[in-house]
Amino acid sequence: MEPEQREQKLKEAIKAENIPHHVAVIMDGNGRWAVERGLPRHEGHRQGVETVRSTVRNCSELGIKVLTLFAFSTENWQRPISEVNFLMSLPGKYFETELPELMRNNVQVRLIGDGKKLPGRVQKAVKDGSEATKDNTGMILNFALNYGSRSEILRAVNNLLAEAKAGSLKGKVDEKLFSRYLYTADLPDPDLLIRTSGEQRISNFLLWQLAYSELWFTDAYWPDFSKIHLMEAVYEYQKRKRRFGSV
Repeated sequence: MEPEQREQKLKEAIKAENIPHHVAVIMDGNGRWAVERGLPRHEGHRQGVETVRSTVRNCSELGIKVLTLFAFSTENWQRPISEVNFLMSLPGKYFETELPELMRNNVQVRLIGDGKKLPGRVQKAVKDGSEATKDNTGMILNFALNYGSRSEILRAVNNLLAEAKAGSLKGKVDEKLFSRYLYTADLPDPDLLIRTSGEQRISNFLLWQLAYSELWFTDAYWPDFSKIHLMEAVYEYQKRKRRFGSV
């Protein structure tokens, strides 16, 4: 089936009333995409930014309300310094070129992760992008930068302990209260997690929030992730019955 026919078929099959509210994506495979083409790894990351652009646009058009992209993990600092430096250059370039379209599409940008440990230029790029879009009321775009779920959970626990020690925390800690101490405090948990490149693991991403998310994996590397892949993930999500532990 030709891509145009496949896209049209998926468009007809997807039910507008059952679009996942929050989609989280592990954008994996940039380096392998480049290596398989005889290119340096950073070319894969550069192409990956192009896929971010199209995916943000496609998610907004589908009616997805929150999109969380795993852009740089707390473990990614272990990569070669040249690769880390290139990755740290991307947020500034992204906002420099994409801010006008983000504004046109009414997208609000946020950061989740330990932003204080990011280079100053990255902090500024994200802060400027967030500030410029803070009043937008359309899709929320979360960039997970210097993010690790275990460190997020420990951060929440330590903040709770500090409040308990200060006497400002009363009563029992339940799931609702604990969630308020996470980076995603005011957001619903993801309905759907997408991971590219054929890997089938969560990799320290939103461990608390993904407790009942639907998981969808594709062999496509992130630079090759297309609108059809996104629509296939949403269509598969709509075919599943979410029981949340019930019958």
